[in-house]
Amino acid sequence: MHRLKYRRNVALGDALARPMADFCRRLDWPVEVVVPVPLGKRRLQERGYNQVGLIAMPLAALNRWRYAPRALSRVRETKSQVGLSAVERRENMQGAFRADPRPVSGRTVLLMDDVATTGATLSACVEALLSAGAKAVFALTLARALPRHGLQNV
Repeated sequence: MHRLKYRRNVALGDALARPMADFCRRLDWPVEVVVPVPLGKRRLQERGYNQVGLIAMPLAALNRWRYAPRALSRVRETKSQVGLSAVERRENMQGAFRADPRPVSGRTVLLMDDVATTGATLSACVEALLSAGAKAVFALTLARALPRHGLQNV
């Protein structure tokens, strides 16, 4: 994931999407549309791509699900989550996202992110998607970060 996210090894997106697509088929979730967690404008400009989108797009195609990369947007820039406590992460993400109802209203959404630590980002995104009328939201991440010393109330 680090190579995809920070070293511009974008070809890894397809390689990571294949086993995740197989995993999703085994789960048999009634997904209709796949939505990646969006980056903030600054981070998108720095990287030039959303690493989650590079996994979500082929995953959606492999499972014949609609892909909606702009269904979620950040309505404000947020601090990096690195080093923040669980409480600080929730506060940082609160109200940070807005969903466009057109691609999600009445549909079951698969929300994708690269790493889940406390779930603060996913929770904020789910709230926005449900507020926009999504019927249900499933969340899928490539990895789950283990809490480190000092990360309280996970």
